[in-house]
Amino acid sequence: MTFLTPLLAGIAAAIAIPSLIILYFLKLRRRDLEVSTTLLWKKAIQDLQANAPFQKLRRNILLLLQLLALCAALFAIAQPEFRADTTVGKRSIILVDRSASMQATDGDKDKPEAKLARLDDAKKEALKFVDSLREPGIFEERGDEAMLIVFDTAAEVRQNFTSDKNMLKSAINAIEPSDAPSSIEQAFKLAKAYTGTQKFEDQVQENKGFVPAGPGAIIHLFSDGRLPDAEKVNTALEDTVVYHAIGRADSTNIGIVGLQATRAFNDPNKLSIFVGLQNTAREARKVDVQMAIDEVIQRVSTVTVPQAIPPQDTVVPVAAPKPKPADASDGTPAKTAEPVPEWKPGVGGVVFTIDRVEGGVVTIKLINNDDDALAADDLAYLVFPPAKRLAVALVTEGSLFLRIALEGLDLSKFKVMKPPEFQQLLDEGKTGEYDVIVLDGWLPKVKPENGKGDAVPGLPPGRVLAMNVAPASAGIIDEGEGERSLIVDFKREHPALKNAALDLLDIVKSRKVHLAPDAPSEAIAQTQDGPAIIETTDVRTHAIVVPFNAVETNWPLDPGYVLFLAGSLTYLSDSGGAGPIVRPGQTLSSRLPQGATDAKLTLPSRDRLDLSPAADGSVAYGPIRKTGIYTVTWTGPATPTDEVSDDGRARRHVAANLLDPEESDIGTRPVLAMAREVVQAKEGGSANLSRKLWPWLLLGALAVVMLEWFVYNKRVHI
Repeated sequence: MTFLTPLLAGIAAAIAIPSLIILYFLKLRRRDLEVSTTLLWKKAIQDLQANAPFQKLRRNILLLLQLLALCAALFAIAQPEFRADTTVGKRSIILVDRSASMQATDGDKDKPEAKLARLDDAKKEALKFVDSLREPGIFEERGDEAMLIVFDTAAEVRQNFTSDKNMLKSAINAIEPSDAPSSIEQAFKLAKAYTGTQKFEDQVQENKGFVPAGPGAIIHLFSDGRLPDAEKVNTALEDTVVYHAIGRADSTNIGIVGLQATRAFNDPNKLSIFVGLQNTAREARKVDVQMAIDEVIQRVSTVTVPQAIPPQDTVVPVAAPKPKPADASDGTPAKTAEPVPEWKPGVGGVVFTIDRVEGGVVTIKLINNDDDALAADDLAYLVFPPAKRLAVALVTEGSLFLRIALEGLDLSKFKVMKPPEFQQLLDEGKTGEYDVIVLDGWLPKVKPENGKGDAVPGLPPGRVLAMNVAPASAGIIDEGEGERSLIVDFKREHPALKNAALDLLDIVKSRKVHLAPDAPSEAIAQTQDGPAIIETTDVRTHAIVVPFNAVETNWPLDPGYVLFLAGSLTYLSDSGGAGPIVRPGQTLSSRLPQGATDAKLTLPSRDRLDLSPAADGSVAYGPIRKTGIYTVTWTGPATPTDEVSDDGRARRHVAANLLDPEESDIGTRPVLAMAREVVQAKEGGSANLSRKLWPWLLLGALAVVMLEWFVYNKRVHI
């Protein structure tokens, strides 16, 4: 129990209690009266004795009752509060993490053998919290209000602010698990949107923008702490964050964190499947990795995954003050990280190599993995197209380096032609025999898609690798020759760039370009002056554009140049070792051929949904929540990599996998490092609850006063 104003109560007690006792020491002043009998003298003497000052007080129930009422009133002035096991405020926000790691079966700390999922334990703790909310009572018209937000990569409000406990409990019980990774930043932004904002009008503070205003909310976070973006969360000064840690810090898991398939460029029939594994156990563990194609088991390999790395070289955040970050909007100090033990997972893997011409769906499954706490990362999928050797046309006036590099690739057909020859093929509609067209320093004249208007230089329909050009039709604005430049950033996992050695590229004469706001293009490599390599996609064309001249760089002398050409051709032709992979939390999107109708999507649960293709044939669904194979079917033409079922419908598979090392590292974190503070997990998932006692003390004092009045009147009438 704590007191908010003990000094005020002490001063009042020092005055009131002695004053009450002194009243019982006062002597009554009586008048002299003549009486007709001596029978009344005895009673008069007793009254005089009772009222004589400085005599020992007799037992007096009235005095005791009055002292009791006075003490109750004085305690009420001190404003005592009782601290229970949960922090409750006028308004609370409940954040429940439903990401993949919350499916780990170590949620019940008291009964580990029960295999309770973390999400179920989080829901149980959240329900307890709702039960502890203060309801409307005698002294308050309204009870405590709370709202519910659930999140994984995205966040959504499941219940707005309400004091109805049944509505909150129903929303909590309806939370379903997700296979998506976790991200807390959007959840906090959504929470702050419901607590009000204030805009500074003073121009001196114009750079501070919008900051939270009004009474702060108590934010209760039910999570295992596997939140990679927690440091981006900037809580307001008036906010209180209570972290209810779910799960155990020593939970172990072996999961699939990487999956890739490639076909040898010189031997497309040879398919290699790479499986990356991660182990969080303190010792090396063996696991059986099963590989199946089209649900037929092909190989099973036993893999020993190394133990987790000891914690001497790793850190996690603990409370330690440091100067506030530059983006903080007030003067409050922030917290930083100091070394404390945290194990880093061990990594391993296996490679399956098979000869297969046909395409198919690969399923990778970890078996004999019974001690594993998380099953969501024990299964992964991959779609690969049929083997194919490419037919490529090079349109050039005579680039020696480019021609030699392409001739060295194992292509089914390679033809070098002059621009007039290709222009004639394009006008006659005979370019379809080539999988990829390589343009070197020249653009053909292409008619608009609607067929109206004159032909203008641009990218032709199909799959195109354009070198030393900047096509305006792709929304690329050419600003002329630039200065010497280097690649400062690029998408390292892009199939065309991952082996291109762009870190070593020195561009002697660059090309200054930028993308129009509405361009159907994306820069996949950047110099200090702007885009260096661009990927563009529209209704008719999928292209990779390199605006600068490779001859005026050191690139052709590096093996990365040939690897870039091979990767670009494979990527553009969809003949690589694996089809598209999406992750839960992302949107599944695909572009269907022109003329596709009656499109449908089959989910891993076997449910079917109708899709409506856009004008360019693209369809989208999401964000997806579960891993597995998603199948798009339609009536109409199919691409060479699509399947055609017996009923004549085209079919395309898309794999959805977790493949997230952070999410597979399931050990619960004891602290959360946020932008301005480090939040320590509450033991047992609970915090403190403040209950005001002064209204009840005043009510008790009133009851005692009424009892004293009853006793006094009863004695008078005796």
